[in-house]
Amino acid sequence: MAKAESNTTRKNGDTAAVPSHDEDRGLLTGNSSDEDEDLVVHPGRNSSPDAEPRTPRTPNRVRFDLPEATDTDTHSNGAPPPYNDSPRSGRRDPRPQVFVPLLTDIEAPSVTLAASPWGDDEDVHEWAERERLRPKSGLRSAFMNMANSIIGAGIIGQPYAFKQAGLLTGVVLLIGLTITVDWTIRLIVINSKLSGSNSFQGTVEHCFGKTGLIAISVAQWAFAFGGMVAFGIIVGDSIPHVLAAVFPGLRDIPVLGLLTDRRAVIVIFILGISYPLSLYRDIAKLAKASTLALISMIVILVTVVTQGFMVPNESRGTFSTPLLTINSGVFQAIGVISFAFVCHHNSLLIYGSLKTPTIDRFARVTHYSTSISMVACLLMALAGFLTFGSLTQGNVLNNFPSDNIMVNIARLCFGLNMLTTLPLEAFVCREVMFNYWFPGEPFNMNLHLMFSSSLVELEDGAGGCLCGFRSAGHVYLVGAGGYEDYQE
Repeated sequence: MAKAESNTTRKNGDTAAVPSHDEDRGLLTGNSSDEDEDLVVHPGRNSSPDAEPRTPRTPNRVRFDLPEATDTDTHSNGAPPPYNDSPRSGRRDPRPQVFVPLLTDIEAPSVTLAASPWGDDEDVHEWAERERLRPKSGLRSAFMNMANSIIGAGIIGQPYAFKQAGLLTGVVLLIGLTITVDWTIRLIVINSKLSGSNSFQGTVEHCFGKTGLIAISVAQWAFAFGGMVAFGIIVGDSIPHVLAAVFPGLRDIPVLGLLTDRRAVIVIFILGISYPLSLYRDIAKLAKASTLALISMIVILVTVVTQGFMVPNESRGTFSTPLLTINSGVFQAIGVISFAFVCHHNSLLIYGSLKTPTIDRFARVTHYSTSISMVACLLMALAGFLTFGSLTQGNVLNNFPSDNIMVNIARLCFGLNMLTTLPLEAFVCREVMFNYWFPGEPFNMNLHLMFSSSLVELEDGAGGCLCGFRSAGHVYLVGAGGYEDYQE
């Protein structure tokens, strides 16, 4: 009985579930009165006309609801309408805006070219290519230039520095100042990197403005030019005495007798040797001259060490407790040692001359240069001071007899060393002048020749004038913390 009712119910359900064939005929029949097929779409559950639109699952999602054509009105200035920040339209409310042009200081290419420092006949790309192909130096050449800048005139004053400070104090000062100089040289390059400049003047200007630029330009130029004058005086003090000792009758020979005159020697040798070297534009080209200067310093060092054993007893001084420990002239000794190790003013020139100018490579050059210079100065100081003691002079070569042939050769090498070191100072002076008056401008050969020639001529005049004030027997060169004493 139950089974019969179930079957009856299933049959009735099947009968009720059978849909009418009107939809099939409407979709599939090909005999419709219309030529186009009619698509019948059944509405969904919530398709009542009064129902509100559904809220999207992600209301903050970007939707591309294009505004109506009537909403695309523009303002009087041609700008699009402000955004309306409504959740339904996805547009933002208008906010107070200040219209600032994005690109300013725009001018026509022809105007830029006419106002540029390059002329019409010179292409900027060609200039950049020439700058890229300028001579560069490797680690060895950079070491030669820096070591020559350090081991200069100050090395012969190291025995005198030990006399002023005392032996023990002098050794401590020499080592301490070497470490300080090594650190400060590298610090200059690091500061230049941080300031985005390629010169000492640019770094100071970045930190202190125009006032700092003026101060550092005056100080840097005065120090370098003072070194040029000092080197010229040393040339006038050394070479004439050597030539007069080697050729006793040279003073009486017409014309050639000028080689025994101080002023004439300064003018002739500086114009003949230092001036052509100063005309170079790139400091990398001075590497060979610096190598010859270092060779001459080796000759001087060997002479002082070997000839010190042959000095007669009457030329040797005595020693006391202050001379062996600490003496009263510590500050004078600091000036002499600092004068010997100073090369900060041309450190950025040497850094810029490297083929691969990196901090690590320049640090290697600095470490090698300062270390070897310290060894050379320490050897010179110990050899000279332990030989002459309390009688040590500012120029240790003057402690030796004037008829010593090897010492005369050392004096000649010392004068020639000054002739090859002077261009390094001329490079600094010229660079300071260009950076101050013509910053960022391309190379100008006329200005280059004018600045180089005027510097050398001014140095010749100053050196010749200062030679006239040597009647007292001493010359004191005081400048930027440096102190030297040369006695005839």
